[in-house]
Amino acid sequence: MKYVKPQRIWLKSRPEFSERWVQERIAEDPSILGLGDELVLRDRERSQPSGGRLDLLLQDSETNQRYEVEIQLGATDESHIIRTIEYWDIERKRYPQYDHCAVIVAEDITSRFLNVISLFNGFIPLIAIQLSAVQIEEKIALVFSKVLDELPLGPDEDADIPPPTDRAYWEARAAKATVALADQLLAILRTLDPSLSLKYNKQFIGLARNNQPDNFIIFQPRKEGLRLQLRLQPSEELEKQRKQLDEAGVEVLDYDKRRRWFRVRLSPGDIKVHEAQLKELLELAYKSSVVD
Repeated sequence: MKYVKPQRIWLKSRPEFSERWVQERIAEDPSILGLGDELVLRDRERSQPSGGRLDLLLQDSETNQRYEVEIQLGATDESHIIRTIEYWDIERKRYPQYDHCAVIVAEDITSRFLNVISLFNGFIPLIAIQLSAVQIEEKIALVFSKVLDELPLGPDEDADIPPPTDRAYWEARAAKATVALADQLLAILRTLDPSLSLKYNKQFIGLARNNQPDNFIIFQPRKEGLRLQLRLQPSEELEKQRKQLDEAGVEVLDYDKRRRWFRVRLSPGDIKVHEAQLKELLELAYKSSVVD
């Protein structure tokens, strides 16, 4: 294999390239941003009430999180940051049913502006991505490097006091067979802690420990199956569990890094077939909750 020395070029100084050209490359394959493989393009040059246009609106097809993306060739500046946050705020107010994240893409994210952006992060979900254009012989490649990530949220305190309901509500909303999957998983959990029980809420079926809410695991029954969500930090052990489940044929969903949920979709019959792997996963979440 022949070695070819790459050369970085600045798109800002090259008239044959433009922000629209970069937009088109991202629109063709949104995954190049490094924000996930399930990103889809929802809109380009999206008109805003303020009179401006949002460069790109992307959405994760699995989690439904939306990303308001602004692109700038050259270095970041004040107007770029303000515009990005303004468009994010408009979109989240127009479509509150989705989680939203502002994304700044620029060729040069200076240390000064990185410090400013960092002040917003924690109050505004914001990601900064540095764009590098690399020329290799007669071809050009775009490399996107995340220099500031979205700050993960802590546990949702409201999740401990959601509107209560009962088992009949979930059996009518989903199906008796899929609600029964929560019973099977609880039986495994009770081998670790007999004080655990199910707590029925309108958004999900949670857990209680000694009758006190403790939602380190939640269950979301559907008509055809059940979504199991476990609050777990990324780790080598978690990655090992993910690979084992995947190899066993269990459907593993994308990790919700903002809320720290590891998510699995189960169908009737899965628990019996994959009980050993699922027990290891449940035990990992239980031990993590005890440590926390």
